Amino acid sequence: MAEYMILVWIGGAIIGLWLFFYVLPLNLWITALFSGVHVNLLNLVFMRVRKVPPGLIVRSLILATKAGIKGISASQLETHYLAKGNLTNVIKALVVADKANLKLDYQQATAIDLAGRDVLRAVQLSVSPYMIIVPAITGISIEGIQLITEARVTVRANIQQLVGGAGEETIKARVGQGIISTIGQSSYMQVLENPDRISKSVLDNGLDAGTAFTILSIDIADINIGRNIGAILQMDQANADLNVAKAKAEERRAMAVATEQEMIARVQEAKANVIIEEAKIPMALAGAFRSGKLMGNRKLP
Repeated sequence: MAEYMILVWIGGAIIGLWLFFYVLPLNLWITALFSGVHVNLLNLVFMRVRKVPPGLIVRSLILATKAGIKGISASQLETHYLAKGNLTNVIKALVVADKANLKLDYQQATAIDLAGRDVLRAVQLSVSPYMIIVPAITGISIEGIQLITEARVTVRANIQQLVGGAGEETIKARVGQGIISTIGQSSYMQVLENPDRISKSVLDNGLDAGTAFTILSIDIADINIGRNIGAILQMDQANADLNVAKAKAEERRAMAVATEQEMIARVQEAKANVIIEEAKIPMALAGAFRSGKLMGNRKLP
C-alpha cells in the first residue's frame, strides 16, 4: 500500500511539473533571454490563455532579432497570428527583403499576407525574375493571314503594388491584346522577318501599370502561319454574290416564263374568238338568204 502511494505521489509530481512548465514556459523564456530577446514571462503565460503558441512568437522574435530586423514586438506578432496570418512567411520575407536591400517593413508585409498573397514568394520573385508563359495568340495581318504567336513574359514582383495590384492573368490578357493589335497593323512578312517588332511595340505600351509585377522583357518564342482569312472571306463573298446573281436570274426566268404563258393564253383566247366569229358566218348567210337580202336571192319583175 505504501509503495502504491509513493508511485501515486511520484506520478502526481511529474504531471504537476509538466503542467507547471507548460503553463509557465521557462525554457522558452530562457531561450529568448540568451538570444537577446526580452519577453515578459507572464506575457508568455497569457499567450496560452489567448490560445497563441508562445513557441511560434518567441522563435519569430529570435529570427527577426538575429537577422537585424528591429521594431517588431511580441504584441504585433500575436495580432497577426490571431488575424489568421502566416507569421513564419512574414518573418522570412522580411529577412530575405532585408538581405536583398528591398524596401519592406513589417506593416506592409503583414498587409500583403492578409490580402491573400504569398509574401515570401513575392519577395523571392522580386529578387529572381519570373517567366509568365502566354498561351498561343492568334492575330490577323493586314493581308488577312492568321499568325499564331507564342510569347514569354519575364516579370519581377512589384512589392509596392502587391496589395490591390492585378495578377498574372491581367498580364497575359494585356500582352495578348498588344500582340493582336500589333499584328493587325503589320504585314505578315514584316512580322515573320522581325518578331522583335511585336516585342518592342507591346513593351512600349506600359502593360504592367496597376499590376503586381514589373515587366522586364517580352520575347516571341514562336510564330506559325494559319489560314488565309482574307482569301476565305473573298471566296465567301464571291459565293454570296454568285448565289444572289443566280436568284435574280431565276427570278427573271420565272417572269419570262410567266409572260410567255400569258402571251400564249392571249393567242389562244384570240383564236377562240376567231373560231366563234367564223361559226357565226354561216348563220348570218342563212339569215340573209331567208330575208332576201342577198342578190342571188332577189325576185325577177
